[in-house]
Amino acid sequence: MIHRLICRAALSVCFLLAPFASAKAAKPLEIYFIDVEGGQATLIVAPSGQAMLVDTGWPGFNGRDADRIVAAARAAGIQRIDEVIITHYHRDHVGGAPQLAARMKIGTFRDHGPNQEDSAVTREDYAAYEKLLPKARHVVVKPGDRIPLKGVDVRVLTAAGEHITRSLPGAGEPNPLCASEPKPPADPTENARSVGILLTYGSFRFIDLGDLTKQKELELVCPNNLVGTVDVYLTTHHGLDQSNATAIVHALHPRVAIMNNGARKGGTPAVWQIVHDSPGLEDLWQVHYAVESGREHNVAEELIANPEEQCAGHYIKISAPPDGSFTVINSRNGYTKTYKQAATPAAVQSPASARP
Repeated sequence: MIHRLICRAALSVCFLLAPFASAKAAKPLEIYFIDVEGGQATLIVAPSGQAMLVDTGWPGFNGRDADRIVAAARAAGIQRIDEVIITHYHRDHVGGAPQLAARMKIGTFRDHGPNQEDSAVTREDYAAYEKLLPKARHVVVKPGDRIPLKGVDVRVLTAAGEHITRSLPGAGEPNPLCASEPKPPADPTENARSVGILLTYGSFRFIDLGDLTKQKELELVCPNNLVGTVDVYLTTHHGLDQSNATAIVHALHPRVAIMNNGARKGGTPAVWQIVHDSPGLEDLWQVHYAVESGREHNVAEELIANPEEQCAGHYIKISAPPDGSFTVINSRNGYTKTYKQAATPAAVQSPASARP
């Protein structure tokens, strides 16, 4: 940092200018957890302005989910989506793709390859998705691949039932929680073939495993934790108990968890408790109030984007600079909470002063 001493001879005055900034502050990464009523649509906007969407919500409903994605994109100031990741071919994840493609320019679709589930509805939704692929670039991903998003490291952890086999840098420690984890059943559905990603921006880490079910979750962390720890964990499979095994949730050691549940889908009490009790967790936020879980297994209202079953589709947003701190914003009420680096107590901002 350089100081300059300026002397004005005519005035015989010397004064010290303020230090020059060595560099502009890095722009934050932004993540929008869009309410698609128990499906998934997670919009990630890199500091460069490039955008990546993980899944597209449901079809039908007069284009409701596509419209909500477009609204979030406009709030983020973007006109196109550079990358769309389809985690798997269930209707609540891929179904909204045709409606979205009719509303926004899409650069590349990435997925795990052909549908592998023998069910009529999944074949139907996959066929509708396939029709979009000639109109954009299409890439089949595999574990270990990196997805190009300028300034952000996006690594594929799982795809088509396979997973990374080498630990990521700083990971690889034995996981003592594996010994007490019940053996889960095999899952023949598309859920087990979900594309899962780890996103890293500087010191900030975010994980999204789609609807990966327990057997495949545990392969990532047992007997050794191949992933390491994260700052933000998107609860897998909308917080349903076919996923979110204790041995992975607690091993990931998230500081904050986001549950992309619907009013009557996901957010099951058993999973809510596993996440809530995760060591080091500072807060759990929910996209919806889980109607059937009761007050005991829902968080405080200020941390819920949509407390009513019939809602306007509010989102939860994360803004993360590269230093490992991050801010979570509830777009419904403006409630904002900033999580500082490494075990520093969180600072809370009042709704009146928040800017979603």
